[in-house]
Amino acid sequence: MSVASKTKRILVLNAGSSSIKFAVFTEALIEEISGIAAGIGGASHLNIADERQDIPFIDHTSALNAVLEALDGRGYGVKTLSAVAHRVVHGGHKLTAPLRVTPEVRSEISNCTPLAPLHNPHNLAAIDTMSRLAGDLTQYASFDTSFHATNPDVATRYAIPRMMETKGIRRYGFHGLSYASLVKTLPTVSKEKLPSRLLAFHLGNGASLCAIHNGQSIATTMGYSPLDGLTMGTRSGGIDANAVLRLVEENGLERTKAILNHESGLLGLSGGKSDMRNLMLDPSADSAFAIEHFCYWSLRHAGSLIAAMEGLDAVAFTGGIGENALGVRARILRGLEWTGVRMNPDANHRNAPRLHAESSKVKAWVIPAEEERMIAADALALMEAA
Repeated sequence: MSVASKTKRILVLNAGSSSIKFAVFTEALIEEISGIAAGIGGASHLNIADERQDIPFIDHTSALNAVLEALDGRGYGVKTLSAVAHRVVHGGHKLTAPLRVTPEVRSEISNCTPLAPLHNPHNLAAIDTMSRLAGDLTQYASFDTSFHATNPDVATRYAIPRMMETKGIRRYGFHGLSYASLVKTLPTVSKEKLPSRLLAFHLGNGASLCAIHNGQSIATTMGYSPLDGLTMGTRSGGIDANAVLRLVEENGLERTKAILNHESGLLGLSGGKSDMRNLMLDPSADSAFAIEHFCYWSLRHAGSLIAAMEGLDAVAFTGGIGENALGVRARILRGLEWTGVRMNPDANHRNAPRLHAESSKVKAWVIPAEEERMIAADALALMEAA
C-alpha cells in the first residue's frame, strides 16, 4: 500500500513517561492511522492499527525508531509526511502558543524542564530523535499549559514574595490541549454557540477542571504542576504545603515525590486500584470511598470555578472517566443541581453527547478528548500562515 501524494500529512507524537502515542492526520484532520508504543523501559509493546507486537524498547529513541519503521511498513514513511507535531507539557510563561520548533524554542522547552521534570525531557527526546532521523521534516510544538495563559494574575500568583528563591513558582495549569479541543468541538456537537460560562471536567488518570469564560480559560485546578487540584489516579491532588514538608522531613525528597505522584489518589485511598473501571466493579468499602472522594473534590473545586465565572451556563465532560464513567457523571451532576442542571438519566446511561433534560437551566455535554487532532490542527494553521 502507498499513500504518497500531494496531500499534507502530519505525524503527531505525544510522548509520555513510558509511552509514545502517535497518529497521522491529513490536512482535512482525518486520522488515517494511529497507535502507541507502551511500556518503554519495561514490558513494552507496539500497538498500531489495532495490531500488537511485543517489542523491547529500552528508551524513547528505540521506541520512536520502531514507530517510524511500523508506519513505513504501512505506507506512511517519512517521505509521505509534511511535518511532525508534538505535545509538550510545559511551555512556562514564554511559550504560550503553538510554535515551529527552532533552536531557540527547543532551548526554552529545555529551560522549562525543572517545571515538568517527569514530562518535558520525554517531549524533548521525541523532538531530538526526529531531528536525527528525519532532519528535513519541519517540527511543531503545542503546549499543554498555553490554553491557560489567559488566566488573570490574581488566579496564577501564589501569595509568596517575588524573589530569586521563588522564580517560576506560579500556577500554570495543564490539560490545555484537551480544553482547547473541547472549545472547538462543543459547538459542532451541540449545534449551538459556545456557552459563555462553561465548566469543563477533564477526568481521567490525571484530572482537572477549567472555568472557560467566553472561550478563554480564567481558572483551573492544576497549579505549578499536574499534582495539584482533584483526587487523581495516583496523584494526591491538593495537599497542605506543611504536610508535604513533613513528608520530606520524614521520608526524604525522592520518596515523597514517589508517594504523592505515584502512590496516592485513588490508588492510595482504595488500597491498590487506580483505574476507575476496576473501582466501580469492586464492592469494597475502600473502593466506594475512593470514588466518593474523587466526586466530592470534583464538586468542591467546581463550586470554586463557578464562583470565578460568577455563574454557570453549561458543563462538559471529557477524558477517559468523563466520557465513560456513568456513575461518576451522575454523582457530579446531582451535586450540581443547585446550579439548575438537570440530568436525563437515560441519556447518561447511553453515553449520549447531550446529558441534560429539557427542564434543565444548565446544559451538560460529553465531548470526546481529541488532543492529537488539536495538535495536528495547530501545526496545519502554522504551516498555512508561513
